Amino acid sequence: MKRTIRYSLLLIWMVAIACGVSAQSVSFDFRPNYVLPTHAVLRTGENKKLDNEFYAFHLKYAFQFRPDSYLGALYPNTRQGIGVAYNAFFNNSVGNPVAVYAFQSARIARISRQLSLNYEWNFGASFGWNPYDELLNPDNEIIGSKINAYINLGIMLDWQLSKSWTFTGGVGFSHFSNGNTHYPNAGLNSVEARVGVVRKFASSGSAQNDCCVATAQWGEQPHFSYDIVVYGATRKQLILKERYIIPGSFGIVGMNISPMYNFNKYLRAGVSLDAQYDESANLKNHIAGYDEEGKLRFYRPPLKEQLTFGLSVRGELVMPVFSINFGMGYNLYSHGDDFKGLYQILALKTHLTRNFYLHTGYQLSKFRTPKNLMLGVGYRIHGRRSKRE
Repeated sequence: MKRTIRYSLLLIWMVAIACGVSAQSVSFDFRPNYVLPTHAVLRTGENKKLDNEFYAFHLKYAFQFRPDSYLGALYPNTRQGIGVAYNAFFNNSVGNPVAVYAFQSARIARISRQLSLNYEWNFGASFGWNPYDELLNPDNEIIGSKINAYINLGIMLDWQLSKSWTFTGGVGFSHFSNGNTHYPNAGLNSVEARVGVVRKFASSGSAQNDCCVATAQWGEQPHFSYDIVVYGATRKQLILKERYIIPGSFGIVGMNISPMYNFNKYLRAGVSLDAQYDESANLKNHIAGYDEEGKLRFYRPPLKEQLTFGLSVRGELVMPVFSINFGMGYNLYSHGDDFKGLYQILALKTHLTRNFYLHTGYQLSKFRTPKNLMLGVGYRIHGRRSKRE
């Protein structure tokens, strides 16, 4: 995960240099958060051990593309960049993690000459958690790793005070988890209020290149495209009935083949054939007993219980450098309880070229159960463009 995030942040800077920027900005956000009581240690009662409040302080650098560049012409009201946040929990059981992330903000609607409705997403990693330890840190039953993914989505009103200064205010939602790479992984979810100030600086930038122009021509016209994603990850496995964490990590590999229709520069949608092999799947059905040290032993499940094929409906929000993919699917071929029911996918695609991108995804089961990370690469094949009327 750290390597994928690092490459994504580096790519932001490289694209800014290659295609040119017309404006840069530095902003500061203050975000008081309320942690949703999704676990017993967060709920009022005798089992409550953790507070439901924390405060986040965000410092961000962003840039906009030149109006005469391909991205600037297609997305004139979009900013993207890099942010860092300090999350103050004031609780030694949790820690005060620092998040480093890529972000993007764009206008949804213009309300008046000075006021607009915008959205912003943050996607990155957080460092410095105090993870659960049965002896040293038993109160933190929700976070089991020092490093966790960080995802945030916010809706804001931007009030332009002057040419250089903008005041922002809104609400947001945050999620921290490790994708089952460690246990416990109940995850931490919060809702936030947010206020901030943005200072803009003009920049002359540089001229766009031919690659950018070619991509713009494709981005404006409806057409089919075909995405092929290959990913992998590791995960821990928990036997709920026994409350037993199986020692070691288990490998996951998967592939998505997704024909998508590109409606316009912002939206593409389609279906995806999803295949995944999970080395830890259905182990609970193959318990061999306990060894001399009291550890559970398992028989290796047959391949058919660790392999699944599903079909999902996909939608994708397309923006400069990044696109966000949402999916909801059902496993058509599976054996055992671990693959039954609906699954959900959220993925960030970071475009390195017109056809090649990094894929950073997360999969859930039945809208509530974390399954695994999806870290890989993708390749997009563009079909014939629709003729304009």
